[in-house]
Formats: sequence, structure tokens, C-alpha cells
Amino acid sequence: MKRTLLVFALCLATIAGYAQWSNPADDIPAYHPSAPAKGEKLPPILTPEQLPGEYSHFAWQKEVYKKAAQVSHVLYQLPCYCRCDRALGHTSLHSCFEGTHGAICSTCAKEGAYAYKMTKLGKTPKQIREGIEHNEYEKIDLNQLGGM
Repeated sequence: MKRTLLVFALCLATIAGYAQWSNPADDIPAYHPSAPAKGEKLPPILTPEQLPGEYSHFAWQKEVYKKAAQVSHVLYQLPCYCRCDRALGHTSLHSCFEGTHGAICSTCAKEGAYAYKMTKLGKTPKQIREGIEHNEYEKIDLNQLGGM
């Protein structure tokens, strides 16, 4: 019995110690906490016409880029949960649409479409970021983008 209690106490101490030194914010992908500085030019988002053929097989691919361009300052303030910040060095969801990544990654595309929809509903970037953190973008049906 004493041995079981000792093992249990050790397990609790280990868990408590880990929680003390882990930072939940470390798990949030890269984003900019505020809008770009006044006068700062963001890299351009590709136009649907700039997407090469292999990146525009589906109507949603062009549509999501069209919508992303309309809310580029919002995308700049949002993380991308496909983790392209680690693999590709992206600094926010905006980065995904500067190249073709947003056309091949459903996470990026859904987050971009979600950001557009929520912006049109009057949500702030902070509110949109919270929605993304709660996976609300997963409800976006990319094949229904024309109806947004």
C-alpha cells in the first residue's frame, strides 16, 4: 500500500512539475498580435489568376484567394493551425496566401474563408482568432464558398 501511494505521489509531482514549466502560448502558431503599422505594406496575396493550373482545379481554390485579398490585414493577425510557421517559416495566415500554400492546404483555406466570413459579420481579429483556436473554421465547407 505504501509503495502504491509513493508511486501515485511521484506521478502527481511529475505532472505538477511539467505543468509549471510548460507554456500553453507556445502551442499557438505564429501570428501578429496587431494590424500592420500605418503605412506598412504587406506582401501581396496572389490573385486567382496567378494560381498555376495545378493549384486551381477546384472553384474554392480561386474563391478563397479572392476572399483572402479582401481581408488581408485580418489574416496578418491570425495564426495558421496547419503549422506552416514551423515547416515553411510563415509568420501568420497571411503568409499562406502570398504563395500557393493556401490553395493546397484545407486548413489554411478554411481558416481564410472563416476569417472572411467573420469579418463580414463584424468580428474583430481577436474574436476571429479565438474562433480559430476553438476550431470553428472546421465548419467551413470549401465547396460551398460561392454562397458566402
